[in-house]
Amino acid sequence: MDKNIASYLCKGCGLGEALDFESLAEVIDEAGLGETKEHEALCSPEGLELIKADIAGGVNTVCIGACSSRVKTDEFNFGREVLVERISLREQVLYCTEVPPAEGDDVEEGQLDAEALENRQMLAEDYFRMAGAKVAASELPEPFQLEEEMATDIMVVGGGIAGMTAAKEAAAAGSRVILVEKEAQLGGFLGKMAKLSPQKPPYAELEDTGVAELVAELEADDQVTIYTGVTVDKTEGAPGNFDVTLSGGQSFRAGAIIQATGWIPYDPENLKEDLAWGTSDKIITNVMMEEKAKSGDLAGLDAVAFIQCAGSRDENHLPYCSAFCCLASIKQAIYVKEQNPEAAVFVVYKDVRTTGQTEDVYRAAQRAGVVFIRRDEDYPSITEEGGKLVVETTDMLINDTVRLEELDLVVLATGMVPNNPRVVDPPLIPFEVPEEEGKKMIAEAKAQCEDWSVLNLQYRQGPNLPTIKYKMPDSHFVCFPYETRRTGIYSAGCVRRPMRVGQVVEDATGAALKAIQAIYATSKGRAVHPRSGDETFPEFQMTRCTQCKRCTEECPFGAINEDADANPLPNPTRCRRCGVCMGACPERIISFKNYSVGQIGDMIKGMDIPDEDEEKPRVAVLVCENDALPAIDMAARQGAKWSPFVRFIPVRCLGSVNLVWIADALSAGVDGVILFGCRRGEDYQCHFVRGSELANVRMSKIAETLQRLALEEERVLVEEISINDLEKIPTVINDFVETIVDDIGMNPFKGF
Repeated sequence: MDKNIASYLCKGCGLGEALDFESLAEVIDEAGLGETKEHEALCSPEGLELIKADIAGGVNTVCIGACSSRVKTDEFNFGREVLVERISLREQVLYCTEVPPAEGDDVEEGQLDAEALENRQMLAEDYFRMAGAKVAASELPEPFQLEEEMATDIMVVGGGIAGMTAAKEAAAAGSRVILVEKEAQLGGFLGKMAKLSPQKPPYAELEDTGVAELVAELEADDQVTIYTGVTVDKTEGAPGNFDVTLSGGQSFRAGAIIQATGWIPYDPENLKEDLAWGTSDKIITNVMMEEKAKSGDLAGLDAVAFIQCAGSRDENHLPYCSAFCCLASIKQAIYVKEQNPEAAVFVVYKDVRTTGQTEDVYRAAQRAGVVFIRRDEDYPSITEEGGKLVVETTDMLINDTVRLEELDLVVLATGMVPNNPRVVDPPLIPFEVPEEEGKKMIAEAKAQCEDWSVLNLQYRQGPNLPTIKYKMPDSHFVCFPYETRRTGIYSAGCVRRPMRVGQVVEDATGAALKAIQAIYATSKGRAVHPRSGDETFPEFQMTRCTQCKRCTEECPFGAINEDADANPLPNPTRCRRCGVCMGACPERIISFKNYSVGQIGDMIKGMDIPDEDEEKPRVAVLVCENDALPAIDMAARQGAKWSPFVRFIPVRCLGSVNLVWIADALSAGVDGVILFGCRRGEDYQCHFVRGSELANVRMSKIAETLQRLALEEERVLVEEISINDLEKIPTVINDFVETIVDDIGMNPFKGF
């Protein structure tokens, strides 16, 4: 685009008094950012009108020096035909720097320290130099549009309460739905239940499941097509253009997919040693107990014991709580009491977890005469004497051993396991190990994967949804719980995490909404989370591609397939716009319209580097825009101060950082580089799942680059910053700058 650029400086929030705007205007002109205009408050109606009038007069690129780009986003949005660059003078210059009073005998009252003022001014001017480099390399996005007609149907896989609810809600919102169930009828585990725990006030009476009514409603809905007794043979394509083939031979296109395949019970075969499974047909699971209740086979029970956490909350079995087991056992205890009010019914528990209104069901069971016994961490012993069962355990409330005799049944409350294949990701490209050892690691990881698939995805990275270690589809649990690592495919219900029925209904409704949003975003060429609305996508200069496969292997979202010759085949509608592929590519052939290796490199080189003898170091801080950048803004607004010698450069994800940026920065005389990324590891916080981890692995290679430049390894620091690490930020920055000044010294490449 031919850029007609204008720059605007806001004097509000104290900026007018803190900075020399005349000097800033000179730098803005030198940086190629056009004419400079000032206003007392750019976000005011009058200030916005000033900018809009210039846009009406032909300005199509606007640079705004004011507050953080993370605030006033609606006010400074001038439409998709205007390129807007925000320079954070308030949070990243004024608020975070300290200018003390001047000292000396000839100092006038109110005079400020001249050197501190100079450092602050240099900081502001550098940000405009960097903005000039960024704007020069940026173009307006051109949203990707599918060549084929957009598919808008939603495929829901799984016909239990989650799948049926998702189908119902999506259809009610106007979407056509294709519901696929492997069993001969809909219903899932809900269809096997005798009753539901209370779902509505006063939360004391068991309720009908409502399965028959829900199935009838779906069968009568013209918006819903139901396939039963079939599985998914193959899923090809991408959001807006999934091509699906079923085992029954049916094929169709879908715009988005919801996997609601539910759960399976934890295998009681694993409890032979702990809970005597298999020694008596009177030892059953909670699922078997529900089936007995459904079939009306509870007559003649005079004494029953329910054993909670049967394999749950146990590192040797299921380390997590399945959330539903306590309530299910209480409900089943009530079943027994309804059949025989005189029956002796015991619930042997570690902790009773009946959250919210379900506490009333717990009380109802107590009133009915159900006895609750709190056991210790050890499993109760279960034996058989004279055709009856005996349970012996320690009652923690009376600190004594109790013996429950003459039991007709012992019911083991086994937990939920997601009905989903476990996927073990191959290790991240194992830079740090020899090639043959790396291949062995990858082979071992793949061997752990199960040999079945729900969706049979035709993706280069495998047929299944990536999972965490408990088979639950991987997602950013806090911020984007429905999202899986396959764009346009959402998980709902107990396949995502253990839930009760009421929670499943809410979850499935949310997944249906996300699927609809994904189809809409795809139709507009926009990204889904976390860069929602982003209209850019990675562009490949294939003439320089060396077929190294780094982009296809490192993409966290399976957005890139490859052909037989290992050439990358990008699928733009799968892309989350994180830039991990850009950071991975050693040939730097991948870029976005407004984000590229060259652009960030030019921003780093755009800094003004003082001479070595001035002892004013320059530190480039590559900042993850998802957690670290908002943390920096918040810390500044709360009064945190740090060195004026750092320059923040936001990046989409630390995984998008290309090693060439580090080399370029140090070669240009920058004294040090800090990378602020999200928490990685098992409890990761990275919005792009693996970006921070990938960056850390790549940075393990930076020592070789520094050695070639004869520079110290300590000049590069990778630091995890979560969104609440406000106090950590100034400490890390100031300690790093102090290390440069006092211990390492200035970069010897200054001036070259």
